[in-house]
Amino acid sequence: MLDNILIVMVNTTHSGNIGAAARAMKNMGLSRLVLVDPKAEINDEAIQRSSRAEDILHNAVITETLEQAIADCGLVVGTSARSRNIPWPLMNPRQCAAKTAQAAQQGSQIALVFGRESSGLTNEELHLCHAHVHIPTDENFSSLNVSQAVQVMCYEMRLASEVDKQSADEAQAWGVDWDHELASHAELNGMLQHMEQTMVDIGFLDPNTPKQTMARLRRLYQRAGVDKMEINIMRGMFSAMQRQQASLKTADNAEQDGDSH
Repeated sequence: MLDNILIVMVNTTHSGNIGAAARAMKNMGLSRLVLVDPKAEINDEAIQRSSRAEDILHNAVITETLEQAIADCGLVVGTSARSRNIPWPLMNPRQCAAKTAQAAQQGSQIALVFGRESSGLTNEELHLCHAHVHIPTDENFSSLNVSQAVQVMCYEMRLASEVDKQSADEAQAWGVDWDHELASHAELNGMLQHMEQTMVDIGFLDPNTPKQTMARLRRLYQRAGVDKMEINIMRGMFSAMQRQQASLKTADNAEQDGDSH
């Protein structure tokens, strides 16, 4: 399970936090660190704060965007301390660990995403996540350092990796063993883009005033936990709809040409 989990840190501004996060990961047996457009370097301070977890720092993957970081992941969970305009599935760390355990059993890659020290993740970044996780803290002193948040989540991942299957099944997870692997973020994103274009083609969606239609549809499909076969079915359906729409337009144009003569 732990080998399938990516710790993704977005726009981290302090080298010490990167090092401390690496230390937290190694304490709990996680090793895959991804840095999205980091503002801080992996320098001597980061190595010192890692406390002999420099192997994680040296093997860290750096990407320009969050989309690139999570492209191969079937489950993406973003840490959030704030409520959002559009409600999103929300879990505590233990519930998140249960869902992570099940996704890992299915062979999926999992990303736990942590935001900026000062402002966390943006709404757009949180919309890329299947669910959000909130770490419960004292309401009078709720601010957590990002490396502390990484430590809490890695601890819960460690606990979930050690429980037996019966205990995992009793936890709050998607209680189905899929016959196909969960779709990756890139596959789901491609399907949603295909859906959006199809809705525009058939006149259902006005691209000039889309409102929050696609955000809500993204939430629907991410909440459902779509697998690879389901993605293929949906995209086949959209392609058929587009071919039918193109055929109708061709027939309509031919009829108009006939009338003009």
